[in-house]
Amino acid sequence: MTEPEQTLKNSNEVIDAFKKIVGAKFVLTSSRKTTPFSKGYRFGGGPVFAVVRPATLVEMWKTLQVCVDNDLIVICQASNTGLTGGSGPSPDQRYDRPVVIISTHRISQVFLINDAREAISLAGTPLTHLTDVLAQAHRETHSVIGSTSIGASVIGGISNNSGGSQIRKGPAFTREAIYARVNEHGKVELVNHLGIALGDDPEAALDRLQHGDWKTDDVTAPPADSHETEYAKHLRDIVPSPARYNANPDYLYEASGSAGKLMVFAVRTRTFPLEVNPTMFYIGVNDPHELEEIRRMFLESDMELPISGEYMGRLAFDMAEKYGKDTFIFLKFLSPKVQTFMFAFKTWVNGIFAKLPGFGPTFADTVSQAFFSIFPNQLPKRMMQYRNRFEHHLLLTVSAEQKEQSEQMLKDFFAKPEHGGDFFICSPEEAKSANLNRFGAASAATRFAELKRRHIAGLIPIDVALRRDDWDWLEVLPKEIEDQLVAKAYYGHFFCHVMHQDYVAKQGVDAKKLHDQIQQLLEARGAKLPAEHNYGRLYRLPPEMEQHFKELDPTNTFNAGLGGTSTSKEWA
Repeated sequence: MTEPEQTLKNSNEVIDAFKKIVGAKFVLTSSRKTTPFSKGYRFGGGPVFAVVRPATLVEMWKTLQVCVDNDLIVICQASNTGLTGGSGPSPDQRYDRPVVIISTHRISQVFLINDAREAISLAGTPLTHLTDVLAQAHRETHSVIGSTSIGASVIGGISNNSGGSQIRKGPAFTREAIYARVNEHGKVELVNHLGIALGDDPEAALDRLQHGDWKTDDVTAPPADSHETEYAKHLRDIVPSPARYNANPDYLYEASGSAGKLMVFAVRTRTFPLEVNPTMFYIGVNDPHELEEIRRMFLESDMELPISGEYMGRLAFDMAEKYGKDTFIFLKFLSPKVQTFMFAFKTWVNGIFAKLPGFGPTFADTVSQAFFSIFPNQLPKRMMQYRNRFEHHLLLTVSAEQKEQSEQMLKDFFAKPEHGGDFFICSPEEAKSANLNRFGAASAATRFAELKRRHIAGLIPIDVALRRDDWDWLEVLPKEIEDQLVAKAYYGHFFCHVMHQDYVAKQGVDAKKLHDQIQQLLEARGAKLPAEHNYGRLYRLPPEMEQHFKELDPTNTFNAGLGGTSTSKEWA
């Protein structure tokens, strides 16, 4: 009898143990109920032994103990984005042990400390929840809308080095967290580096944390208050290396960059003064070098850096307008809670109809696309005019104090005869629409690929950090690669030179091989992959990251979705 079979022999006892901890209602075992957790937005969908949904940090701790005692693989999941496959098991991969997903969605709490200059977010807290809490204190989070539209969590951002659009703040990072790890002896241990004294007993400490049971004197002092972090200075250095990427050792510390190889119960993060009345400049050019000139002009100026600078190519614009219209409307008119529910509901519906003959796995997407195509174009007139005039778009947002100087800089720049672009100052409504269209690009590329799935080889999403000094930031593919594509869309966090590049491969193309070829071309230019979505199953795990993850999780207990790990043996 193999080791996996020995583990499964006691499956009823394990399930009973889970039910005793969290209640029978919150232990899911059927394929119908587990699919919304195992199947991510883009990737995932492999079988799981169970999905367990604890309501407290103590229940999380006890559930982990059962998993370790029974030699189960654990995927800690706050939000099942599935952007690179790391938040769920693979349908194409065989694991040496059964997989359990511990979903922390029910544990969403925020505590503001040190006059709201810092926040403690518990395991399943969505970024939208933290944003709402901070807004009442006239503060803001590290990150803003992006994958938050599908429920991205605070701890997910920390674990995956996500960076988002905030030029001044850099990757999501903290040295202050409380987490569990499985040591080299196979024992679960609690590590409290939260900067709050909670005692030595793990269950008592976690219970105190969840109930906010501590005194002001138990909390260490906050950092100096600012609109930015040390990343802003780092970004201004126009040197032959990327500004931020997952394998950067400067941003790997315990929970930060852990990629699910630890069970993180809470993180302590900085907050920032709320930006009041920011201004967006909508910039259009046909020569991509002009955008790089603008980028360097602002990076080299003596004023504070802009808030954000988001790039969008014309094809990404068109895809977002056509295939992201439902996302646009959801984000504009519905609350974050309803948005998250709608994405989860769509995944559930697709799972149901995938099992019925004649429907396929994208039924909900097909219906949604047909329904929302009836709606008129949602984008402002001036944006559509710029779409027709210009190939490349930059959404440059600055603080109120920067408006006049930034406007003059752009006027002087485009007054030069060698520059053929233009800009306009967005109204608040135009700025909101521009941001929603930009952040709908990723979902639009996925929708396009899903609806064309019978005629293509698949979607190849690449998340890349380019060198800070790279003038030729917009890639030109060799003909032998270009000929294998139906479409390609480029968008990203331009000032950081972090690009999201979506390629749709023609039918008959080996999509995995093509992904590797494109990655090799980018790395030959000095780029780093991935930049902020983590490795999942899409990217080769470099030796230094393999070692990093082994140090965090020496027994290979956590995260079956991380490339290069938890796949040493097969089980049936």
